[in-house]
Amino acid sequence: MIELNKDNFKEEVLDSEIPVLVDFWATWCTPCRMMAPIIEDIANSWQGKVKVCKLNTDDAPEIAIKYGIQAIPTLLIFNGGKEVGRIVGYVPKKTVEEKLQDIIKP
Repeated sequence: MIELNKDNFKEEVLDSEIPVLVDFWATWCTPCRMMAPIIEDIANSWQGKVKVCKLNTDDAPEIAIKYGIQAIPTLLIFNGGKEVGRIVGYVPKKTVEEKLQDIIKP
């Protein structure tokens, strides 16, 4: 899993050759901590199909503001440098995987 910041966001997310799932989170956020093992599972099971990254909104508020993040956790899915999906709040792994499957056709 890749830790994002303002210096690597463009390279890792917007310029990525494969779709990217970005987890917007913060250390003080309990639902974010609940999502962490789900995000880790997805990073492992979708390896090679989706790049999974985390962005701490306290460390990079300008990116969170740019993408209109108003609540965390928020998961954004990027493909070709554009946002193509968004999930807000704690959700089960199945919900995230269904959203990824809708976006990433075999």
